[in-house]
This record gives sequence, structure tokens and C-alpha cells, in this order.
Amino acid sequence: MKMKYMVVYSSKTGNTKMIAKAINKALPEESEVFSVQNAPEPNDYDFIAIGGWVDKGMPDAAMQNYMNKIKNKNVGIFMTLGAYPDSQHAKDSMQKARQLLKDNDILCEFICQGKVDPQLIKRMREMTKNNPYHPHAMNEERKARLAEAAKHPNQLDCQNAAEAFAKIFENIQGA
Repeated sequence: MKMKYMVVYSSKTGNTKMIAKAINKALPEESEVFSVQNAPEPNDYDFIAIGGWVDKGMPDAAMQNYMNKIKNKNVGIFMTLGAYPDSQHAKDSMQKARQLLKDNDILCEFICQGKVDPQLIKRMREMTKNNPYHPHAMNEERKARLAEAAKHPNQLDCQNAAEAFAKIFENIQGA
């Protein structure tokens, strides 16, 4: 029996969509890629690569809703966020995504930086004016991180995501 694969993503600024397309290229030719708004029910698929952008330390709301539908599947998680991918915030965000998919076999995880929505940056600047001690106020460290995030995802991020998922596909095919 032929296995069915799909990639489902939620993207606000295009970051996660870029990673989703890279991952899709690493999966079998017959794999399909969908935005979360157009994604079919997960029941007919054997493997689902599922990804979204991090919002308040969680996958975004649309992705959370879809993740809650997935049960007893082989899945891979991918996410993008403005923080550094090796930060505690990134680790905590991935842990929360894992919790949403706890009824599944998680075979792969990938997280990388991505540019932050300009409207959010604008709100951070406003917060700084009103309260320079606000936890999300603009400071030099945050400015540097946002400048680095604006360079991502890049070609290397896409390559790393594709390679991570290609390894999983090789393992699935070998099973």
C-alpha cells in the first residue's frame, strides 16, 4: 500500500511557508503541501509534517486547532520564531508543540529563526515609549536579535529543514 504524506503550515510573514516548501521537496513526489486554512482532515495521511510560527511561546492559534485534530499519526514538527533557535524560548515553544501532538509519534523536529512581523516590531517600539522596562520593550539585545531574525529563513535554513525531514523519510521507507 502506498503511503500518503502531507505538509501543513501556518505562515504570517512567509517564513514558515518557505520552510514548508523546502520540507515538501524532501518528501516523496506524491506528497502534498497545504496552508492550514486549506488542509484536509489528517485521517487519510500516514505522515504529516506540521508547522507554524511561534506566537506567545506556542504554535499560532490556527495551527494549534489543526494539531488537536491529529491522532495516532507519524508526524514531524517545524516552527519559525523571532528568537534564536537554540534559546530557551525556542526549546519551550517546541515542547508546547510536542504536547499538542502527544497522541502521535513525533519523528522529527526543526525550528529556525524568521523575520518578525513589522506590526509586532512597531508595537514593541510603542511599548518601549510607554514603559522602557516592559519585558518586550525594545533594547539593544532585542534590536540585534530582530536584525538577525530578518535574515531568516535563508537557504541554509531551508536546506537543514529538508535534510532533517529527508532522514525521517529514509527511516520510514526502510521500516
